[in-house]
Amino acid sequence: MADLAWVGDEQEVEYTMTMDNKFDKEALEYHSQGRKGKLEVVPTKPTATQRDLSLAYSPGVAAPCLAIEQDPLLAYEYTARGNLVAVISNGTAVLGLGDIGPLASKPVMEGKAVLFKRFADIDVFDLEIDAKDPEDFIQTVSRLEPSFGGINLEDIKGPECFEIETRLKEIMKIPVFHDDQHGTAIISAAALLNALELVDKKAGEIKVVISGAGAAAIASLQLYVELGIRAENIILCDSKGVIFKGRTERMDPLKERFAAATEARTLADAIVDADVLVGLSVGGLVSPEMLHTMARNPIVFALANPTPEIGYDEAVQARSDVIMATGRSDYPNQVNNVLGFPFIFRGALDVRATDINLSMKLAAVKALADLAREDVPDSVLKAYGIDSLKFGPEYLIPKPFDHRVLLRVAPAVASAAIESGVARVPIDDFEVYRQHLETLISRRFELMRGIIDRARHHSKRVVFPEGEHDKILRAAKILVDRNIAHPVLLARRTMILDKLRDLDLPEDQVTIIHNEGPENSESFERYALELHHRRRRDGVTMEDARKLMRSRNYYGTMMVELGDADGLISGLTQDYAETIRPALQVLGLRREVQQVSGAYILIFKEKILFLADTTVNIDPTAEELAEIAILTAKFARRFDITPQVAMLSFSNFGSNTHPAARKMRKAVQIATEREPDLVIDGEMQADTAVLGSILDESYPWSRLQEPANVLIFPELQSANIAYKLLWRLADVEAIGPVLLGMKKPVHVLQRGVEVTDIVNMAAICAVDALERE
Repeated sequence: MADLAWVGDEQEVEYTMTMDNKFDKEALEYHSQGRKGKLEVVPTKPTATQRDLSLAYSPGVAAPCLAIEQDPLLAYEYTARGNLVAVISNGTAVLGLGDIGPLASKPVMEGKAVLFKRFADIDVFDLEIDAKDPEDFIQTVSRLEPSFGGINLEDIKGPECFEIETRLKEIMKIPVFHDDQHGTAIISAAALLNALELVDKKAGEIKVVISGAGAAAIASLQLYVELGIRAENIILCDSKGVIFKGRTERMDPLKERFAAATEARTLADAIVDADVLVGLSVGGLVSPEMLHTMARNPIVFALANPTPEIGYDEAVQARSDVIMATGRSDYPNQVNNVLGFPFIFRGALDVRATDINLSMKLAAVKALADLAREDVPDSVLKAYGIDSLKFGPEYLIPKPFDHRVLLRVAPAVASAAIESGVARVPIDDFEVYRQHLETLISRRFELMRGIIDRARHHSKRVVFPEGEHDKILRAAKILVDRNIAHPVLLARRTMILDKLRDLDLPEDQVTIIHNEGPENSESFERYALELHHRRRRDGVTMEDARKLMRSRNYYGTMMVELGDADGLISGLTQDYAETIRPALQVLGLRREVQQVSGAYILIFKEKILFLADTTVNIDPTAEELAEIAILTAKFARRFDITPQVAMLSFSNFGSNTHPAARKMRKAVQIATEREPDLVIDGEMQADTAVLGSILDESYPWSRLQEPANVLIFPELQSANIAYKLLWRLADVEAIGPVLLGMKKPVHVLQRGVEVTDIVNMAAICAVDALERE
């Protein structure tokens, strides 16, 4: 956390905890419930048998020990060192609590460890060291180098923190990073770059005032200079006022170094005509009147926490043109260090860097600033309970729960480490590296990567009947940018042009069709006539056909049928039946298919399951179940997964002769006759299907030689219940429903899904179209 204390002052921060404080009670309960604290150590290798233990410890452990003795870098291969960071403090400047000592700082250091793991999958040991003397602290930490891949220094008071970090960086050959200094500097610098762009001011021409002279303030000043802000245009203030050349009271070498040649003596003096105010001090220092004296479009980062130098509401009321950031999460533009340290260390560790240097910090600044200008994922909006978020005065930097921060900052830091010569293991292919990082976020990325790669560069035309919806337009932007598919939007042009411009999506990169009548669409009458011919014996008159063509689902489906589009995605705002009915009436089924069915993909941490039929057939026959099994197996192969199909029942291989069990047994026979090479077996209970131990011990003769990954349910009720229970109660991600058996690609969205889900479904649709060629 940022060190916001005044350097050299005797000021003490008081925090009084009373059991009347509801939040304090909740915090104490949070930390004490169940296993105490917030961390545990979990083995990453099997420990179930005596042999496992003999490999984990004696005698097997001798082999990696001897290998590391011969080549120390092998420690990164045979131990956890390469993904292990020490969070170290002496407890002398803890949050707003001051010098509370190392033991009392432990909850904070455990919390830091949680953030490392949650956001970048980095393991942490927190170490609280009883050493106020800088030399003692340095000697203790430097001797820990063999244990860790990096050191994060935390909550160490200034000015000692500067000496400690500098000395440790000189001594140690692993990254040493004092987050209180550099974290705030990096995040605020990214916000500052974007704020300057919004107000159309150049870094080399602005006047900056920094309120505070602690670790975060000094580090921020130094980084701002590297961004092009002229040192002579920066005024630093502490509790005694402006740090000016010639001042003698409470000065030290660092303050002397940054003393300004100015007549200003107070913060109020310094702020006059300033373009930027960065507060890293204490709350309530800045009045609305002081803001009135600043230059046009002032940029104010009031980062004292929890009480900023001037409140957000107070500032925007005083100056309607102010661009404001705070350290608080309940207002826009929170400057939060969690946007930095997990991802900076991720990039540094992945190239086994010996340092986190200036180039790496600047790379992180630029990556964060650039990301804020991109469209924000739905998952972020949901996490913060907001409907929209776009680059502007209230969104200067990404939100911490934006998973893309890992994908942008870590590669940027790793690349800078390589270019600056501090990487010991260079990354040859950054696309492969980004794919690896995606797997840390979700296995969905890994599963969909092959599908998206196959879809790219073929520009399959995917029609979206809900083309005016914001989510569809945002998905279209991604589809175009990543060259996954060509979006065809059924929409009124006037309703979406401004939205396309906001998304920076050129109109010529999509196709826009207004289907509501022949006056809007050249194909309207042709489609209506074709529909009439096909369904006139089902009671559809020509006038009926024209009315149906005004339905975007019917119009889009007819586009696919007549070759004017390659596939259709719909259902975001409509019932399932409304979406699937036009497809069944217009397109129909594949020639060899008797019944359409629906499948879901469930992505677990360690496995992927395909479940069917989850959406269409209420009580399928044995013949239909065999067909569902074959179609679902083919669908699994699309993801380069070898299908192992289990036909589920309450019975295991004839243990019950009820007709429902016999139906599943018969389905196995039919599927095997149709597809002799398909690995399928049953009927079997669900645990038999997914647990290899049951198959091995009780049914070693089963065709399934490994746990099933395709599960076919006896009827819709059990399938729908099963997938929803697993999805909602287990740590599972779901993709679907995917329609199987349609003559041409049509896929249905769940109502209210995220933009990422729409993109994934469009990629599946595009590959579906490719395979039919």
